[in-house]
Order: sequence, then C-alpha cells, then structure tokens
Amino acid sequence: MMCAAANGDLSLMECMDAVTGEPRYVLCAVSLQGNDYVMTPFGHLHNGNPYEAYVPPGGSRLEAPAPPG
Repeated sequence: MMCAAANGDLSLMECMDAVTGEPRYVLCAVSLQGNDYVMTPFGHLHNGNPYEAYVPPGGSRLEAPAPPG
C-alpha cells in the first residue's frame, strides 16, 4: 500500500456494497493495462466506530486512544 501511494497508484473509490447496496469507500491499487485502468480493491473505510466493530486476535476489545491533554 505504501509503495502504491508513493507512486501515485492508490485510489479511494466510491462503490456500492454488493449485499446492502449502501455506499462503501474502497481503497484500491490502480494499474494500467493497455488503455484500461484496473482497480484492485484491498480494503474499505468503516462507517461508525471501528473500535466497536472489530475484535483483534486474543479476543479483547480494541480501545480508542485517550485524547491528548
């Protein structure tokens, strides 16, 4: 991902979720094959609080960092 970003080959593309039809923002690597751009999705942005949506290996919940100050 870092190499793609450094080369200008990273894109954030608005798509529709295949199941719900809701908008989803997808991180894509971009390549050129002939005259066609090829978008390869490899991640998406999460709606809502990601600390509530994911559980890391080991099973304990993620915690948001404390605000500075």
